[in-house]
Amino acid sequence: MATTVNIKELFTPNISGNLVSKTKGDRVIWGIVVILTLISLLVVYSSIGSLAYKYSKSTESYLFKQFGFIVLGLLVIYFAHRVNYTIYARVAKILYLISIPLMIYTLFFGAKINEGSRWIKLPIINMTMQTSDLAKLALFMYLSLQLSRKQSVIKDFKKGFVPIITPVIIICALIAPANLSTALLVGATSFMLMFIGRVHTKHLLLSAGVAMIPLALLLTIAMTTYNKAEHKASLPGFLNIGRIPTWIGRVQTFIYSSKEDETEKSYQINQAKIAIANGSWLGKGPGHSEARNFLPHSYSDFIYAIIIEEYGFVGAAFVVFVYLLFLYRCIRVYRKCPFAFGAFLALALSFTLVIQAIANMGVAVNVFPNTGVTLPLVSMGGSSFLFTCLSIGIILSVARNVEQLEPAQTEKEATA
Repeated sequence: MATTVNIKELFTPNISGNLVSKTKGDRVIWGIVVILTLISLLVVYSSIGSLAYKYSKSTESYLFKQFGFIVLGLLVIYFAHRVNYTIYARVAKILYLISIPLMIYTLFFGAKINEGSRWIKLPIINMTMQTSDLAKLALFMYLSLQLSRKQSVIKDFKKGFVPIITPVIIICALIAPANLSTALLVGATSFMLMFIGRVHTKHLLLSAGVAMIPLALLLTIAMTTYNKAEHKASLPGFLNIGRIPTWIGRVQTFIYSSKEDETEKSYQINQAKIAIANGSWLGKGPGHSEARNFLPHSYSDFIYAIIIEEYGFVGAAFVVFVYLLFLYRCIRVYRKCPFAFGAFLALALSFTLVIQAIANMGVAVNVFPNTGVTLPLVSMGGSSFLFTCLSIGIILSVARNVEQLEPAQTEKEATA
């Protein structure tokens, strides 16, 4: 019998076909990644004009840079999802122990911006990295591992609760001096994970009560030291340390800012409000934002305000829906995963990304005080963008494992 050979197939490697065939995990999560990165390209390119002008560069150079980060991020997701997630359990404790001295080094020797030291410079690739991103990832890996191992004694204070809450306290305490908002987000995510992990409710409430004491003190100081006539705080000398004036200032701006308040602290919020007001229902259209020329950090911290201005309420609601859909699919992975570590890990990483997104969007619409956190997968790329991609890759690794186990589980149920 004669065999026909397609000469084109012999000399054209099916690279795309191989990649697609090896790409596993939740297809909806993959689709969400593509949607958010496409939104990122559009909005970053639209909002980057002022930054390009400041550094005498073209907007196209930042567009290609963002495109490069997206391609690199997709590769990170692909290779991370190909790794069996049980490997992450083996390296969780090592990464956690590495992150502690790294955070200490950053506090004392990292790059300082606004009295906060968050970044270290990587010598070979000449790129800055927020060590808190690594610390967050390491903490959630280690916390998921501890929760999976301590289920038999999870209600016991000494054997169950103390070993789980201790790493959370250490990492949050090391992040807080330079980035209080990130420390609060990490703490909130950890408490949600511990609650789902069956940690005793009274232990969680006790810890939450202790954590609320410094926050209540910060709020009290902010309200009692604010001078409404001069729109500024009169802080005693012992409070002018590190980032404390910045924290107090952000709380005061959130509580007392108004359209008539034209101080530097309220400028960012007022410009975001103008962008949102101009957006209406359908927005002004892609690339037609006016606030991008006045709103500081329109390409990162306040990128959601640009989305509202250009795409209106409909576009803003769509972005919220995409993040909620991402959370739903991750919860689905958590419920289907038969192994505790993978289930907790997928839930922890999805919680931290969605909570960060909610915080960023809440700041843009003036629901929360300014936090300085980016919108995951949408804000302009950097080390935070790559760590977000790594987190999503790990979630997809768990989903891939669940996908592989489902046929065997179905066959087992059929023969039972």
